[in-house]
Amino acid sequence: MLSIQGLAAKYGSCQALFDIDMEVKRGEVVGLIGRNGMGRTTVINCLFGLLKPAAGSITFDGQALNGMAPYRVGRLGLSLVPEGRQIFPTLTVEENLIATSKRTDASAWTLEKIYGLFPRLKERRANLGTQLSGGEQQMLAIGRALMTNPRLLVLDEATEGLAPIVRAEIWSVLARLKQEGLTMIVVDKNTKALLRLSDRNFILDKGVTVWRGTSPELSDRPELIAQYVGV
Repeated sequence: MLSIQGLAAKYGSCQALFDIDMEVKRGEVVGLIGRNGMGRTTVINCLFGLLKPAAGSITFDGQALNGMAPYRVGRLGLSLVPEGRQIFPTLTVEENLIATSKRTDASAWTLEKIYGLFPRLKERRANLGTQLSGGEQQMLAIGRALMTNPRLLVLDEATEGLAPIVRAEIWSVLARLKQEGLTMIVVDKNTKALLRLSDRNFILDKGVTVWRGTSPELSDRPELIAQYVGV
């Protein structure tokens, strides 16, 4: 579904990515692993047209994404749950969800389906974004992304800074989405939880893909996790 080959990217004169290779197959969950500052979010920025690659190629179902405007990337069926949530603070929960909705077919995500996934959002449907807890904001960010009815969902640090009980709920929701066949790329510092969810993983270090393999393979290589993640 997604192929990234030889991706390089810069912020001004500072090169952040040098040689990133990865692919995502339809229906699988891929973990993007590495320490902060190693290039994971930069890969996402390039994927969504927020940063123009300096070299390399990104294709989605055979269509080149290099240099494509973010709104066009979204129309192809890619959706992002960004780091920091970035919900619309002055809109209600329901308005946040409706603002991004895209109905595709009878099996599409709807308000009621989102409320079934996150019952707390239904209770808070009339509250503004600023009136939500951090966990509720994260639920809303995921729900908002699902309302675009994506073919590929990308989550950047979706459990960061959340209480343990909320983190557990988020991982449970992601497991349910996987069971339903949604293709996902997940960036998260909680490597143990990520490996329970993901099918395959790519480790980034200093802007380069340094390892790729299945979750069982990585679980059997704790020295890699210690070297490139530190936990």
